[in-house]
Amino acid sequence: MTNSLGIINEVKTDRKAIAFTFDDGPNPLYTKQLLEIFQQVSGKATFFMIGEQMEKHPEVVAEVFEQNHEIGNHTFTHPGLTKLSEEECYLELEKTEKLITQLTGKQPVLFRPPYIDYNEETKKIVERFQYKTIGALNGDALDWEQPGVQFIVEKSKGHIRNGSILIFHDGFGDRSQSIEAVRLLVAELVEEGYQLVTVSELLEMSYA
Repeated sequence: MTNSLGIINEVKTDRKAIAFTFDDGPNPLYTKQLLEIFQQVSGKATFFMIGEQMEKHPEVVAEVFEQNHEIGNHTFTHPGLTKLSEEECYLELEKTEKLITQLTGKQPVLFRPPYIDYNEETKKIVERFQYKTIGALNGDALDWEQPGVQFIVEKSKGHIRNGSILIFHDGFGDRSQSIEAVRLLVAELVEEGYQLVTVSELLEMSYA
């Protein structure tokens, strides 16, 4: 399901599968905790990483990649892209693409705009990279504002269905509430028979 700008918030599928996504890492504390959570249930996730953070923690990038999670482009410095010139916007994506490729040997195919700040001009630049632009359904969980673990869990549960894409954060500040909420959601969803997959895997399950 895409919006008018082509942002994909969920995937039409009859498979009982969901994609967890994480923004603003990598972070040596929180990203590693997430890797443990997903490892325990043999699940996969997608990490939309910031170039600046990747430069600081290349070992965490390597660990995410080695555990077969997906890494997407989330720009180099996390700016509001619609406020940049065309050239500045292009460079934000290009620098991070090069870094992901350099650190993993694999080119990213997914992009998430910081703050979901996106317009027709930004879309044209993103299309030059042939990325799929990924949003999420549970923006109302506001995990980046640390509204409380139960709040994040309950709001996110309201968006659970086949093909849901969920957003959480593993970078910028204290992310302990997000991690705890994910821990609870993952346990519950696996119990309910959901498969936890990368966004690219979810897109392959689409019937539309």
